[in-house]
Amino acid sequence: MRLGDIRSSLEGLVPSVIATLDENGMPNVSYLSHVHYVDDGHVALSNQFFSKTSRNIRRLNAAQLMVVDGRSGQQHVLDIAYVRSEEAGPLFERMAALLKVNDRLAMMKLRSADIYRVLGLAPIEALMPLTATPPRLPPRADLARVAEACQDLARLDDADALLEAALDGLEGVFGTAQALILTPDNDGTLSAISHRGYGREGVGAEVAVGDGLIGLAASTRQSLRISDLRRSQRYASAVAAAHQADPRHIPLPGLSNALSQMAAPMICQGQLAGVVFVESDTAFAFRHEDESALAILAVHLAAALRLSDHQARQAVATPAGPAVPSEGPVIQVKYHGYDDSVFIDDAYVVRGVPGRLLHSFVSAYLGTGQDVFSNREIRRDPALKLPEWKDNLETRLILLKKRLDEKAAPIRLERLDRGRLRLMVAGRPQIEVA
Repeated sequence: MRLGDIRSSLEGLVPSVIATLDENGMPNVSYLSHVHYVDDGHVALSNQFFSKTSRNIRRLNAAQLMVVDGRSGQQHVLDIAYVRSEEAGPLFERMAALLKVNDRLAMMKLRSADIYRVLGLAPIEALMPLTATPPRLPPRADLARVAEACQDLARLDDADALLEAALDGLEGVFGTAQALILTPDNDGTLSAISHRGYGREGVGAEVAVGDGLIGLAASTRQSLRISDLRRSQRYASAVAAAHQADPRHIPLPGLSNALSQMAAPMICQGQLAGVVFVESDTAFAFRHEDESALAILAVHLAAALRLSDHQARQAVATPAGPAVPSEGPVIQVKYHGYDDSVFIDDAYVVRGVPGRLLHSFVSAYLGTGQDVFSNREIRRDPALKLPEWKDNLETRLILLKKRLDEKAAPIRLERLDRGRLRLMVAGRPQIEVA
């Protein structure tokens, strides 16, 4: 039996047990929150031990583990020998993130990720075997489907089309209808830019980097997976309720009964381009192979969006459009400079860079009659204060367009061609700066 054969027992769903011996041969048994698969010869233990366990391990350099498969209940015993401890780095960050997102033993900070060599592995025979059949494992991610989804992304050069193709690919690979794509803003948040399976609303919803599974995937830049969320649902509900009174809060799309989730960072040229997220109302819906597949799709999407954004930069500036029409109802546009939020006819639309863009477009429309804008001239406008590198302009324009469409606002954006858009106004805008 290989360690890889029992990876479902190494996900922290059921606390493991670690046994050691003191200098007098007296056993000491403690619960352990997480045993992490490193490779077929090693595991990493979350070091949250009591002092006696740590002292025994240092003396004998060995211990015995019992791990439990959260799906089937099957138990295994591992004989292990201590190798080293890591207090930083990808492995430590991943284990700390998984402990945090599971909201388990929250008062016990991870001291280190302790790596052990596995000397022996054996199943424990059940005295009273379960009569119920454990739920079947889902099929592993089909590599051919992953390749097909990546090829679909490679054929496209429009950001809107790329996002739709990515959602199609996620559904085809993982068989789940619920998926979400988020991109980073300059204030340490991620904004939902596209989703599938959650109804109409949700674009513009924000997640703080480092918060929850999505935020931790962004901060650690590692893919993360949870197989059973039942212990975390109460916490998630409390967080959602705390935001209800904020008029600028857009609820993050999500299943109320989600049991399995995965998130993978979109990385391109060493920069965070966003996070891809999928979930299911079935426990154990995703396996570790699925997590790897999601990571592959995420980096391909990041590269495709970066290339699309680069191509859109080449669009030329456009002369001013027609004069401002005088007919139609008055449209009240209220702009709050402290967070760049925009309200249209007292309804919240968007904030941050997309809000700044909308204010700029409407101001230009009122000032000169301009209604067509190119990515190149937008980037050259110093008043917008866009970063010189990694401004994510294409995805922010998509977010703004979708928010205006969702709100059925009297001000809309129409995509003309690559790198050019038109401001559509059904009335007479009046801007108030608060």
